[in-house]
Amino acid sequence: MTYGTPATIAVQRETRTIPIVFAGVSEPVSSGIVPRLNQPGGNITGFASSEATLAGKWLELLSEIAPDLKRVAIMFDPDTAPVSAYMPSFETAARSLKVAPIVAPVHSDLEIETAIIALGREPGGGLVAMPNSFILAHRAAIISAAARNNVPTVYYLSAFARDGGLLSYGEADELDDLRRAATYVDRILRGAKPGALPVQFPTKYEMVINLKTANALGLTVPQSILLTADEVIE
Repeated sequence: MTYGTPATIAVQRETRTIPIVFAGVSEPVSSGIVPRLNQPGGNITGFASSEATLAGKWLELLSEIAPDLKRVAIMFDPDTAPVSAYMPSFETAARSLKVAPIVAPVHSDLEIETAIIALGREPGGGLVAMPNSFILAHRAAIISAAARNNVPTVYYLSAFARDGGLLSYGEADELDDLRRAATYVDRILRGAKPGALPVQFPTKYEMVINLKTANALGLTVPQSILLTADEVIE
């Protein structure tokens, strides 16, 4: 059993026969982990943490809170995150909202800082932090740089909003991936073939808004978003 894209790919390289159940993988098809979702085939299956169409939703939510957006970057680690899967949804939403889409690959805290400073040099910059273990590990740097440079940012996990990020929309509970993955492990140990078990996605997405951060950025959160949020941090 693995958690996250890098760990899953590493284990996959080592065996094509031992069953593998993954959790916390954002885009298993574009990552090359499985060829298809409904019948993955081979020795691997599991539970994805998000789907590519969320990229457009993140941008739409961010534009509702920050209606003066002019350009928005999607931030990711190119070594471990398949941004290509998310780009169609992101670019479609950007065209609809008349926002310039920017691609922001990063490998370090310094590159994170540089990218966010560039977004904050002029009004109207925003940021989408893509699902990725690198982004999660560097969330303190991203949240801090976004606050210092007045860049509204939307994240994929509630931990970011609770740590001071503006807004999160994504998987309700990352531990739920692991709990559900255990059921696949049990089925495989009882004789099921991993390649016949479909890859599954979260059953619920939650929205968390940090009003303290919104106020610090000079943003007014619309009532429509406050009413639909699962959690509002005041």
